[in-house]
Amino acid sequence: MFMNILSIGSQGGWTIAIVGYFIVFLALVLLVVVFVNLPKLLHLNLRKKLVREGRPCAEVDDLNVEANVNAAIAMALYMHFDQIHDEESNIITIKKVTKNYSPWSSKIYGVMNQPR
Repeated sequence: MFMNILSIGSQGGWTIAIVGYFIVFLALVLLVVVFVNLPKLLHLNLRKKLVREGRPCAEVDDLNVEANVNAAIAMALYMHFDQIHDEESNIITIKKVTKNYSPWSSKIYGVMNQPR
């Protein structure tokens, strides 16, 4: 058992494992950096747009919308799109369909009835 572990290490298995862990860790760090800096980039773009339009709120540090306002907007959109759907009747109709005989679905040719 111990010799198998050593032989994996000599064949480059440890190198592959370390490089794999490093790549995954580097990708996670990159995602954290992107998600932390994305709001700053969006606010910078918004500030430039407000300065071009000449609005006075470009100097305000907090351009975020409050959480309760976001919740109200989301609820209004949900209710609006929910009313677009048609009202369906909850009646299920089952119609019996007659099928012609097919040897493909016949049970007499099953797996257990093999010729000997």
